[in-house]
Amino acid sequence: MAPSVFAPSSRLSRLRLPRLASSLLLATAALGFFAAPSHAQGKKILFLSGPKDHGAPGRHEYVLDLETLAQSFEKATNLKGVTTQHIVGKAPTDMAAYKDVAAIVIESSSDRDPNETHPLFPPDAKFNHGRYDAETTAFLKQLNDTIKANKIGIVLIHYATWAENSAGKNLYFEWTGGLWVNPISKNPVDEWSMAQEPEAKGHPIWNGVKPWTEHDEVFCRFMLPDDKRRTNLVRGTAKADQFKIGPQIASFAYQRDDGGRGFVYGGQDWRNTLGGEDHRRFMMNGIAWAANIDIPAEGIQSPTPDVSNVSPPVQLPFGPRAGGPGAVPGGAPAASPARDAAVKDVQTKLKEVFPETATRPKSN
Repeated sequence: MAPSVFAPSSRLSRLRLPRLASSLLLATAALGFFAAPSHAQGKKILFLSGPKDHGAPGRHEYVLDLETLAQSFEKATNLKGVTTQHIVGKAPTDMAAYKDVAAIVIESSSDRDPNETHPLFPPDAKFNHGRYDAETTAFLKQLNDTIKANKIGIVLIHYATWAENSAGKNLYFEWTGGLWVNPISKNPVDEWSMAQEPEAKGHPIWNGVKPWTEHDEVFCRFMLPDDKRRTNLVRGTAKADQFKIGPQIASFAYQRDDGGRGFVYGGQDWRNTLGGEDHRRFMMNGIAWAANIDIPAEGIQSPTPDVSNVSPPVQLPFGPRAGGPGAVPGGAPAASPARDAAVKDVQTKLKEVFPETATRPKSN
C-alpha cells in the first residue's frame, strides 16, 4: 500500500554552546584500508531547542535531544570541520547570529499554546491565525531574507513541524516544501517500521542507514504537493494504525530554488530513539545534507550516546489555543512562571547531564 500524500487545495534564557567536531580517521574494515574523514569546510550548524515545556520523562526532551545530536557531530569519526551552536528558548533576533550558519535545526513545541515555546514563532493564541505584530513580522522577514541569501538549510523535527499561524505555515512551506496541517495530518503513537521510500534510493541521507523500528509518536500525513524538488525519504508503517491511515511519509527532503535545503522528520518524540544507530545516523545525515555537507558513503559515524538521562515530568496549564475557546485576537499569552523557571534553570541542568558543556566556551 502506497503512503498517502495530500495535495495543497516572557523573555527566555539562551544557551549557546559552540563546539568543533573531532577529526579522526575511520577504519573501513570491509575494504581493508583507512578512509580519510570527509571535510565539511567549516560548516556551522545552529540548533534551536524549545525548553521542555510539557510531557513525561523521556518524551519531548528537546534540549537533551539536540545536545545529543550536536555532540554526535562533535564526536563523529569520519567527518571534520563542523562547528555547532545550541540555543535554548527563543532564537536571536540579531541577524549577525546567523552569519556563517549552514543549517538551522529546530526541535520544540508548536506555536499553538501560550504555555509552550517555539524558537521562531510567538504563540498563535495571541494573534488567532492573523498577522503578527510589526516587530515579529520584521524579524521573520529579515530571517527569511538571510536564509535565502545565504542558502541556509532548515531542519524540522517532530512537534516543531506544526505551525498554526498562517505566516508560520507560509515560511515552513517555503523552507521545506510541505506542511503538517491540523486536523488532517496525524501523529500516532505506535510501533513504527521505518523503510526507505523507493524514490529515495541513492539519496545520500540514506548512506549507511538500514530500515529500523521504534516505539514513537510520529507526525505524518503531511500536505505534500507534487513537486520535483522534494524527495520523500521514509515510509513509516504504524503497527496498530489507530487512525487507519496506512503507511505514511514520515520524512522528506527539499531542494529550494535559492540553493538552500529543507529536511523534515516527524518522529523523535521518545528520547531513546536517538540510541538507535540507524535512527541517529539518518538524522545526522539529514542535518548534514541540509547544511550542504558531503555525506560519507558509509553515513556519518558516531559513538552510541547515553540517552538514559531524562528530565522530570512537566505539567503546565494549557492556555487558550489558537482558534479555540478563549482565543482573543491580540490577546497576550497567559503568564507561565513554571515555564520561565524551567528555561532559566536549563543551563544548570545541561551541565549536570553533559558535564563537558561546562568547560566549553560560550558566546555572549
